[in-house]
Amino acid sequence: MAAGPPPPFEPGELPTFTDEGFTEKFLRKTRENPLVPLGCLCTVGVLAYGIICFKKGYTRRSQLMMRARVIAQGLTIASVVGGMVATTVKSR
Repeated sequence: MAAGPPPPFEPGELPTFTDEGFTEKFLRKTRENPLVPLGCLCTVGVLAYGIICFKKGYTRRSQLMMRARVIAQGLTIASVVGGMVATTVKSR
Protein backbone atom coordinates (compact mmCIF):
# COMPACT_ATOMS: atom_id res chain seq x y z
CA MET A 1 0.00 0.00 0.00
CA ALA A 2 1.45 3.27 -1.08
CA ALA A 3 0.27 6.24 0.89
CA GLY A 4 -0.10 9.42 -1.05
CA PRO A 5 0.71 12.87 0.22
CA PRO A 6 -1.44 14.21 3.04
CA PRO A 7 -4.40 16.36 2.05
CA PRO A 8 -3.74 20.10 2.07
CA PHE A 9 -4.85 22.17 5.06
CA GLU A 10 -7.87 24.33 4.72
CA PRO A 11 -7.40 27.90 6.00
CA GLY A 12 -10.02 27.35 8.72
CA GLU A 13 -8.05 24.45 10.21
CA LEU A 14 -4.92 26.41 11.04
CA PRO A 15 -4.62 27.72 14.60
CA THR A 16 -4.66 31.46 15.05
CA PHE A 17 -2.42 33.19 17.55
CA THR A 18 -2.94 36.65 18.95
CA ASP A 19 -0.14 38.97 19.91
CA GLU A 20 -0.73 39.35 23.65
CA GLY A 21 1.25 41.74 25.83
CA PHE A 22 2.16 41.30 29.48
CA THR A 23 -0.82 43.25 30.81
CA GLU A 24 -3.36 41.39 28.67
CA LYS A 25 -1.86 38.02 29.61
CA PHE A 26 -1.77 38.94 33.32
CA LEU A 27 -5.42 40.03 33.28
CA ARG A 28 -6.49 36.91 31.37
CA LYS A 29 -4.65 34.60 33.77
CA THR A 30 -6.08 36.50 36.76
CA ARG A 31 -9.60 36.05 35.40
CA GLU A 32 -8.94 32.31 34.84
CA ASN A 33 -7.67 31.73 38.39
CA PRO A 34 -8.21 34.70 40.72
CA LEU A 35 -7.02 32.87 43.84
CA VAL A 36 -3.35 32.86 42.77
CA PRO A 37 -2.81 36.65 42.75
CA LEU A 38 -4.92 36.94 45.90
CA GLY A 39 -2.74 34.33 47.60
CA CYS A 40 0.42 36.13 46.47
CA LEU A 41 -0.85 39.43 47.87
CA CYS A 42 -1.80 37.75 51.13
CA THR A 43 1.63 36.13 51.40
CA VAL A 44 3.43 39.42 50.76
CA GLY A 45 1.19 41.25 53.24
CA VAL A 46 1.79 38.72 56.00
CA LEU A 47 5.52 38.70 55.26
CA ALA A 48 5.73 42.51 55.37
CA TYR A 49 3.81 42.66 58.64
CA GLY A 50 6.05 39.94 60.08
CA ILE A 51 9.18 41.88 59.13
CA ILE A 52 7.75 45.06 60.68
CA CYS A 53 6.99 43.16 63.89
CA PHE A 54 10.51 41.72 63.86
CA LYS A 55 12.06 45.19 63.47
CA LYS A 56 9.95 46.55 66.35
CA GLY A 57 10.98 43.69 68.61
CA TYR A 58 7.63 41.88 68.78
CA THR A 59 9.18 38.45 68.53
CA ARG A 60 6.07 36.47 69.42
CA ARG A 61 3.94 38.22 66.78
CA SER A 62 6.80 38.02 64.27
CA GLN A 63 6.97 34.23 64.68
CA LEU A 64 3.21 33.99 64.34
CA MET A 65 3.35 35.97 61.08
CA MET A 66 6.11 33.74 59.70
CA ARG A 67 3.92 30.71 60.37
CA ALA A 68 0.98 32.49 58.74
CA ARG A 69 3.23 33.21 55.73
CA VAL A 70 3.94 29.50 55.33
CA ILE A 71 0.20 28.75 55.44
CA ALA A 72 -0.51 31.51 52.89
CA GLN A 73 2.20 30.14 50.60
CA GLY A 74 0.73 26.65 50.91
CA LEU A 75 -2.73 27.92 50.00
CA THR A 76 -1.26 29.78 47.02
CA ILE A 77 0.47 26.62 45.77
CA ALA A 78 -2.77 24.68 46.29
CA SER A 79 -4.67 27.25 44.21
CA VAL A 80 -2.04 27.00 41.42
CA VAL A 81 -2.38 23.22 41.36
CA GLY A 82 -6.17 23.46 41.57
CA GLY A 83 -6.20 25.88 38.64
CA MET A 84 -4.04 23.54 36.58
CA VAL A 85 -6.33 20.62 37.34
CA ALA A 86 -9.43 22.68 36.51
CA THR A 87 -7.88 23.79 33.20
CA THR A 88 -6.97 20.20 32.34
CA VAL A 89 -10.47 18.92 33.14
CA LYS A 90 -12.11 21.82 31.25
CA SER A 91 -10.02 21.17 28.11
CA ARG A 92 -11.22 17.56 27.83
